[in-house]
Amino acid sequence: MTIIELIKSELKAIVTNPVVALTVFGGVLFYSFLYPLPYSHQTPREQEISIVNLDQSQTSFKLERMVDATPQVKVVQRDYSVEAAHQAFLAGEVSGILVIPEHFYKDLMLGKSPTLAYAGDASYFLVYGTIVEGLAQAGGTLAAQTTVAKLVLDGQPLSLASEQYAATKLNLKPTFNPRMGYVDYVVPAVFVLILQQTLAMAAGLVGGTQKHGNGYWNQVAPLKLLSVRTGILVAIYYLLSCYYFGASFTMHGISQLASIGNLLTLLLPFLIASSAIGVWLGSITPRRELVTLVVLISSMPLIFSAGFIWPIEAIPTAIVWLSQLFPSTPAIQGFLRLNQMGGEWPSIANQYALLWLQAIGWATIAWLSLRKSLNTKTKAGY
Repeated sequence: MTIIELIKSELKAIVTNPVVALTVFGGVLFYSFLYPLPYSHQTPREQEISIVNLDQSQTSFKLERMVDATPQVKVVQRDYSVEAAHQAFLAGEVSGILVIPEHFYKDLMLGKSPTLAYAGDASYFLVYGTIVEGLAQAGGTLAAQTTVAKLVLDGQPLSLASEQYAATKLNLKPTFNPRMGYVDYVVPAVFVLILQQTLAMAAGLVGGTQKHGNGYWNQVAPLKLLSVRTGILVAIYYLLSCYYFGASFTMHGISQLASIGNLLTLLLPFLIASSAIGVWLGSITPRRELVTLVVLISSMPLIFSAGFIWPIEAIPTAIVWLSQLFPSTPAIQGFLRLNQMGGEWPSIANQYALLWLQAIGWATIAWLSLRKSLNTKTKAGY
């Protein structure tokens, strides 16, 4: 069988197999819309809270109005005891609680620092962070106004008091995530994993479908079959990757700082290794549906060990070493550094070298497994 005939046969095997075609084209396109959808609002807003005002002074009521005016929280009820607010929180009626202590106004006038108590469900870290941010902003603004008023009463000019009420000033500028949104934080890395997993499933499903049959794949050398199958899948996924990192990123407003040349160069060993993993899985699993099961089960450990949800320094060394065996880990780290952080190519040299080592290693394993599978079928009389 010539190379041209083999390419035509492989293309036909991919396009005419509904499971493979749905995985390659449907899966990638579907996830490009589905995955970012829950995070389209980026950060939570208007979280409902209850206020327990134990001071009942004019200043404490002013604080209530300031809290309600922040975009992060919305005051939906006022309770007269901490226990009542606690029960409302447990019942799910509110997401957070603010407790204004007794003698709040008196302590402010005496120059003391009253303690405001915040409460929220920390298991939802975005919601909890939003509530704490809103309450802290309102409390800090009131404290600044009170301090400025005291300085003015002590004889300082208003313009000077407004500049000197605090020893330091913060000038916060978010780096690498200018919108401070969840889409910019998680979607770029997850898209890389989606490309790896769908490519591995596609290659494995093709091999799993052909494993127990007889056809052109039995008439060519394993290395030749592996090279053509990998080349076709890599070419298809180059196009899908351009859609992910181009049109899809533009649609979701995600930063695009890397040059197309750098992205395509980084993608090559990543796609080769991912395809080889799929070929290997298709050769060793007894049924083709097990390929999908194995890939899906591996997705969660791979995403949490990739080093962007938790820093690599906080992950156990054994897990870090294990994650380096899969192309998604160096590819995610390299892609984020190039495209989201605006890094230069030398900054990902280690990740790129590791990807090529993985590509060579996984391709060798895939070739050996294909050869073993072919020898087994030959002995069985196929």
